[in-house]
Amino acid sequence: MSENPQARGAAAVPRQAAAGDTKAGEGTDPIRVLIVDDHALFRRGLEMVLQGEDDIEVIGEGGDGHEAVEMAGDLLPDVVLMDIRMPRRSGIEACTAIKDAAPSAKIVMLTISDEEEDLFEAIKAGASGYLLKEISIDEVPQAVRAVHGGQSLISPSMASKLITEFAALAKRSEERTQQVPAPRLTDREMEVLRLVARGLGNREIARELFISENTVKNHVRNILEKLQLHSRMEAVVYAVREKLLEIT
Repeated sequence: MSENPQARGAAAVPRQAAAGDTKAGEGTDPIRVLIVDDHALFRRGLEMVLQGEDDIEVIGEGGDGHEAVEMAGDLLPDVVLMDIRMPRRSGIEACTAIKDAAPSAKIVMLTISDEEEDLFEAIKAGASGYLLKEISIDEVPQAVRAVHGGQSLISPSMASKLITEFAALAKRSEERTQQVPAPRLTDREMEVLRLVARGLGNREIARELFISENTVKNHVRNILEKLQLHSRMEAVVYAVREKLLEIT
């Protein structure tokens, strides 16, 4: 992981996330983080960085996907930082199982893999972020806060590949001769979905629509259930496919 302060930061989809603008307020519980990577030295480096933050607590470390699932079920972390290529069970396989064992956990893939297939599979498995290990050390706590706050983060080089895939999905949808009726969303849910597709977090959506953050969370949950999706990123893909969000 590079410590070059000039390294490019993580980007939200489809816009750059404002990660780490604020820390958790005083009196709030720290963000509970589980670190999973098969390289002990890398795990230790992440732990040292995160433990220096007052609003973040590292509650455990695992060395493979199998340990990740077991520990997530026992510890119920808020955020899981996990590699993709690991022994016994891959990070993508573990991601799916963790979402079952600890549904509220936000999972960030922190990896050296810049393969498009890994990115797409991670999103389908329910990951909230996909960051390359080339990010600067200072950006890791910011990424944890951003994902915990509802943002979806992707390294810029990978985000461009995802945008290309969005455009391809939209083009394929135009070529379909038979359309399957989309699940019916309420007008308010459609408003929330469009804002999610623009990359806004729950707090920003609440301000935009003059509603509470809890109401936004309920709308997002209902949208994902109705559309049978697993993550906000998949909701963005859906919005592009159904022409609710234009990509230029």
